[in-house]
Amino acid sequence: MTSQGIPETEKNFTRFPEFPKTLKAANIANLEQCYQCTTCSNGCPMAHDMDYLPHQLIHMSLLGLKNKVLQSKAIWLCASCETCTTRCPNKVDIVHLMDVLRFEAIQEKIKVPINEISEFHKVFLDEIQRRGRIHELQLILRYKIKMGALFSLKNIREDATTGMKMLFKGKARIIIPKMPKLTDVQKIFKKVYSE
Repeated sequence: MTSQGIPETEKNFTRFPEFPKTLKAANIANLEQCYQCTTCSNGCPMAHDMDYLPHQLIHMSLLGLKNKVLQSKAIWLCASCETCTTRCPNKVDIVHLMDVLRFEAIQEKIKVPINEISEFHKVFLDEIQRRGRIHELQLILRYKIKMGALFSLKNIREDATTGMKMLFKGKARIIIPKMPKLTDVQKIFKKVYSE
């Protein structure tokens, strides 16, 4: 039961008529054109771990089931790979929808069901704001420290193996490159965060 005495399951099925209007204002391409063909869900590489499939999230969003959608773990599992959007016969921009839903969940201060993903997003954005680009080793190091997993014996061997492979393939650099126009990147962050 919630503090208002409404069972949590009932609260999740409460309709918010303004929610579809909020999504429409976010200019998500062709959202209302979805006819539930399930092509997006069938092609999604993350679907097997999602609590709601992409086509279900679209339907629930259009119905105004804000609590149910914003509390789902699916919006955080979306890898933004564009498979769904590319295959959609009506060109519904599902990736943009997921971005908007994550933003709305943060604005509503909804507890993220998968904390690791939310924390990774924060560290990732902070790295870009501080450096203007990603430095892979620094990103992973900061993320591991934040999650308290830096000295996890379970992960040390796996992390070292992956790290060495990345170094040898040139996918990770030890020296942090300087960003020539870092102030321009920081201005973008300042503008976004002030809105």
